[in-house]
Amino acid sequence: MKRIFSAALAATCAFGLHAQKGNVDFVEYDLDNGMHVILHEDNSTPIVAVSVLYHVGSKNESPDRTGFAHFFEHLMFEGSENIDRGEFDQYIERNGGTLNANTSQDRTYYYEIFSSNNLELGLWLESERLLHAKVDNVGIETQREVVKEEKRQRVDNQPYGSFMASAFDLLYDKHPYQWTPIGSMEHLDAAQEEDFINFYKTFYVPSNATLSIAGDIDIEEAKILIDKYFGSIPKGQAINLYRDYLNLDNDAFTAKYGKGKAIFNEKDFFNTTSKDGMWLINEYKKKETVIPRPDIVEPKLEKEIVDTVYDNIQLPAVFIGYHSPRQNTKEAYALEMLNAVISGGTSARMNKNIVEEKELAVSAFSFAFPLEDPGIALFAGIAAKDVEIDSLKEALEVEINKVKNELVSEVEFEKVKNQFENDFYSSNSSVAGKAESLANNYVYFDNTNLINEQLSVYDNITREDLMAVAKKYFTEDARLVLYYLPKK
Repeated sequence: MKRIFSAALAATCAFGLHAQKGNVDFVEYDLDNGMHVILHEDNSTPIVAVSVLYHVGSKNESPDRTGFAHFFEHLMFEGSENIDRGEFDQYIERNGGTLNANTSQDRTYYYEIFSSNNLELGLWLESERLLHAKVDNVGIETQREVVKEEKRQRVDNQPYGSFMASAFDLLYDKHPYQWTPIGSMEHLDAAQEEDFINFYKTFYVPSNATLSIAGDIDIEEAKILIDKYFGSIPKGQAINLYRDYLNLDNDAFTAKYGKGKAIFNEKDFFNTTSKDGMWLINEYKKKETVIPRPDIVEPKLEKEIVDTVYDNIQLPAVFIGYHSPRQNTKEAYALEMLNAVISGGTSARMNKNIVEEKELAVSAFSFAFPLEDPGIALFAGIAAKDVEIDSLKEALEVEINKVKNELVSEVEFEKVKNQFENDFYSSNSSVAGKAESLANNYVYFDNTNLINEQLSVYDNITREDLMAVAKKYFTEDARLVLYYLPKK
């Protein structure tokens, strides 16, 4: 989902901030309700990025209700108790800012970028999203159509557009990575309002959220504002007690909690003067929020899987996929570097050898897809006109076998190391990039300071490590060969 305003501001964020090759200083702490806060002060330009990462992605979904995490990425812009439907964007637009959100298998991430005098506005917007977003049939029906159209454009009507969904489905048998974030439209159609409300109550809670702010802020002043907008949100299940107070009628509320709604103060719910009201709030604060996390270990692939998809395409294609190591391991970093050697630009091996010299493909590429649990690695080629698909497959296998049996050259290796260093500094050159890196490092790796340590990890990778990871994972008896052929 992409919502962007003010191209001039976006350009400033992307290019106006020079890379800092010193440490990225930050402060981090937990609120009483369990929300983690990370603050980075950078006064070089009057820009601030406000972001919230919810540790929920498609792998947290039920197998019969896929697509929910991505659906919520859309639904969370429908408004809240204090933001009218459709106004979320307008607050940003009127203040010359940008906003965006994205969903993966592992997370859902929201952010706004403003001039720094809008810090409080960003905090208010995100606190509204967390505390009492509109999760009702009006927004659900609206976003159902939006998501369906997105799937039609990006997957169904896009040549080869289903290859990621097909690859994940075939490479995973047990783990919920077997479906991609877009999910199943049949599941979303079958879901009722209650299903969406329960998802919101389960995953959109303070203990599952990381607030990361970077830019032109004063740390102590920011802490005061954060406490104002997020500190009052209660811990445990008290947040869902409040949500039910807003959304249930008195009979339903009484049936669920044994007390009527009258014991609460509508304008100051968590500071009611009623003893019964305060007792109920305190009881639900004690009820811990349990976040469902899959503990499924995908069995090792022990055979070659071959499948064919007939698509509305003119040129056939072949995809070769493997399981890959989980992110933030030495093997995962080595695989990323190896992939850069193989497919890191027009001068990399696959494009140079398969596309330019042999002229077997109009496009040939590979990518590593590291995830919180073990991910996948894919090699792909779209055949040139009149090229037999088996010839293209063999050319891909030549490149795969080469990195299994030969060390990459020292020239290639140094080029990739320089590329990764440049990419690292580039990704952390904007306040938005730093806010996201800090949040990712805390949530995924339990090490926020990885933002200052990651380059040393790459520095410790050797050419031998690249060959070792290729030998271990790129095996012919544990892979997927997926053909895309034109429909008859």
